[in-house]
Amino acid sequence: MKIFLDTAEVGQIVDGYKTGLVDGVTTNPTLILRSGRQQSDVIEEIYQACPNLESISAEVVANTADEMIEQAQPYIALSDNVTIKVPCTEEGLLACKELSDEGVLTNVTLVFSVSQAILAAKAGATYVSPFVGRVDDNSFGGLCLVKDIANTYSRHDVETQILAASIRNVRDVGRAFEYGANVCTLPVKVFKGMYKHILTDKGLELFDNDYQQALKEST
Repeated sequence: MKIFLDTAEVGQIVDGYKTGLVDGVTTNPTLILRSGRQQSDVIEEIYQACPNLESISAEVVANTADEMIEQAQPYIALSDNVTIKVPCTEEGLLACKELSDEGVLTNVTLVFSVSQAILAAKAGATYVSPFVGRVDDNSFGGLCLVKDIANTYSRHDVETQILAASIRNVRDVGRAFEYGANVCTLPVKVFKGMYKHILTDKGLELFDNDYQQALKEST
């Protein structure tokens, strides 16, 4: 089970990296826009601060496979652990196939069906990203999509990893892994929420009270 952080805020990424529990980072144009910075600067800073991450994603935005591949080159030059994100379109999968054949890590994003996940795997994608929350928004089950992709991949010994994206709550993290996701990419708020449980808090309060009482009785 791998956890990626879905953010372009480098400070938050460094904090997560220091926990030893975060395996990678996903970014996208929307997250980069919110950061107010250029994607190339963000990706390079993440790599410099967190060199041992399995994957640092850099998304290309273009109309043709050739343009996507050209955009990817500066990111590929940074490090072997930079993953190029391409859309699940005909041109995106052409770019994925060429990059994957060259040994570049790739992530096919904006996946909303098993058939798209099949094409991504055929194109050699390292990761495929079904969008759990956005699927739920359109009235069909995002977690069920993860499960269906996982079952299909398992039956055919597919090596492409399922990276569950657009996860909006802690409960769905557990369910996504239960249903066969290899990776969950999470907003920082959801990652921090995984630590929390009301019974843990109550247990700690009880232990602390008992400890303080024991101290009083021993003096």
